Amino acid sequence: MVRKLSGTRLVVASHNPGKVREIADLIAPWNLQAVSVGELGLPEPDETEPTFIGNALLKARAAAAGAQLPALADDSGLCVEALDGAPGIYSARWAGPSKDFSLAMEEVHRRMQASGRKTRAAWFICALAIAWPDGVEASFEGRIDGELVWPPRGTRGFGYDPMFVPEGHSLTFGEMEPQAKHAMSHRARAFRQFVEACLG
Repeated sequence: MVRKLSGTRLVVASHNPGKVREIADLIAPWNLQAVSVGELGLPEPDETEPTFIGNALLKARAAAAGAQLPALADDSGLCVEALDGAPGIYSARWAGPSKDFSLAMEEVHRRMQASGRKTRAAWFICALAIAWPDGVEASFEGRIDGELVWPPRGTRGFGYDPMFVPEGHSLTFGEMEPQAKHAMSHRARAFRQFVEACLG
């Protein structure tokens, strides 16, 4: 069941400042204010589900219950063909407890070399889930394909952005202006489905 969003505040179920900032930018045109679970002092639940959508729903439910407000959660990650889809749902965990994505990118590069496979194909997946405190919820998924480069390029974006070049482009997400990335990213594609269902 999908419900239209009312009110002016939407809890973003993430402690990742880059992710919160991107979602805040995306919802701003609808006069919605993003409030992160970090600002509310809410913990992030353990991501125990085997899929992006499962983990997004888990985070959205916990945030909606804790804040007693509608909550939007994102579970996203990088999937690499040469690594049979890894790191996938473990993308953030590859950055370690310090969330050092330069280490995570090095690990991807190292494992790709070790695999002996020539393909550099990769894709980002974003699952968005929205939950209300009364148990209504919905989920949406977006994907963008591209290839990986080494060394990483650019300081914009976050996570694995500096090593990912989307199909049909020459710049990495780390080199692109934020508006250019927002127009095509996996998150933007999932977000368009959310807008149509809950804000349109």
